[in-house]
Amino acid sequence: MIESLTVQLGARAYPIHFPADLGSTLGREIESWRAAGRRVVLVTDEHVATRQAGVLAALANDAPVHQVPAGEGSKSLAELGRLLDFLAASRLDRSGVVIAFGGGVVGDLAGFAAASYLRGVDLVQVPTTLLAMVDSSVGGKTGINLAAGKNLVGAFHQARAVYVATALLATLPAREFAAGMAEVIKYGLIGDAGLWADLQRTPLSPGDERLPAVGRRCCAAKARVVEADEFETAASGGRALLNLGHTFGHAIEQVTGYGVYLHGEAVAIGLVAAARLAARLDLAAAELVGQVEAVLAAHGLPTRLSEPLPRAELLAAMARDKKVRAGRLRFVISPRPGEAVTLDYVDPALADEIFATLGAV
Repeated sequence: MIESLTVQLGARAYPIHFPADLGSTLGREIESWRAAGRRVVLVTDEHVATRQAGVLAALANDAPVHQVPAGEGSKSLAELGRLLDFLAASRLDRSGVVIAFGGGVVGDLAGFAAASYLRGVDLVQVPTTLLAMVDSSVGGKTGINLAAGKNLVGAFHQARAVYVATALLATLPAREFAAGMAEVIKYGLIGDAGLWADLQRTPLSPGDERLPAVGRRCCAAKARVVEADEFETAASGGRALLNLGHTFGHAIEQVTGYGVYLHGEAVAIGLVAAARLAARLDLAAAELVGQVEAVLAAHGLPTRLSEPLPRAELLAAMARDKKVRAGRLRFVISPRPGEAVTLDYVDPALADEIFATLGAV
């Protein structure tokens, strides 16, 4: 029997499946949809299409497949337009199903297209990267980037199902696996002290037998947060806690044009920044900073900028972050592993100071 858990959202509830054999589970589901007259299309990127050619062909059969260029640059208005034209050319109707077969970029882009086309068609997420498996494929956030900032355009559009098959990680490059670990480490910091302690003792590697259980643990944690605050409207805490490290990280991505750092690498630097911010405000022990840096480094992740970036540009990017409220910078910090809180206001001068400690100029 296929193992699964449920994101409990009432009429929008959906399962997260953890199949041992993706072809014999999702493959059968796709054939049942098509037999019922539902049109199915798959969206992927050029790297996944090459590395997972056999799985993709088996799932698609003769269903249309749309490829986007690999990388964060595909979360753009131009690629969204190309994808929407593809859905129209495929004659997708309101009973259609869009399957996102790829990492976070594919999931965000295909999800936003599914939310927009005909004002909403069904979406199935099939994450192929560790980052997407443990985080972005769950929760319904979809969107694209603008020159002004990351994820500034999008929609909440919950999937009908998510299929997390960790066997797909066998072809994932080491750098991409490490980037996904930034989100796993984040989950330890915000709400799972046991996971954090385990990662401190023994770093997680691609072939680690703990990987499926860790993936499920992260999905379950995110599901519980999303159930409590689906649309991120809580005055404090809530879904915003999932953004630990992201306010700093998104600024780094935006200033570098989404081409220097993978999302998880920028988040890793952001986790260090958040730890330093918490220590600077006397809200966390000073030794937490070194502990966070050590765990990140043990998983092959950066802990500071590889090249200096202008602090003025980083602060300007932060000011456009989607978590800003009434013009005030908001951050998430972890006072101690397993706990997280939101800070409703942080002086920009302090954020500037933190960026300087990371190598910004």
